[in-house]
Amino acid sequence: MLYIYNYGTDFEKRREMMAEFFDEYIDQFTLGGGPYGVALNFRRSSPKPSAPGTIPPAEEVGTLRMSLEHFKVMTFLLKRQVDEIEGQFSIEIPLPVQLMNALKIAPEDWQAFWKRSE
Repeated sequence: MLYIYNYGTDFEKRREMMAEFFDEYIDQFTLGGGPYGVALNFRRSSPKPSAPGTIPPAEEVGTLRMSLEHFKVMTFLLKRQVDEIEGQFSIEIPLPVQLMNALKIAPEDWQAFWKRSE
């Protein structure tokens, strides 16, 4: 497990301003970034069905902001964790073709990303 702490001079002040720890289920996210960092915005679908032909409402859960370096390390560790889970349980976590199409992920790009080096 990786822990990253920032012990700047105003660490305690920032710590007091932070919201309490949260433990939430999410099923949606958006990702935005620029030359200085990345923001991950998390949402959860409403349990109530939406009217046909409308976009289902979603509740904002939270936003995580981080440096590009932290984002890249986190991405690497997440992929490694998925590889370990799939290997340990001898499974492959599937992604529906409809979702890949909606996200504009080519099957060959998906396979190349998840190819394990044995």
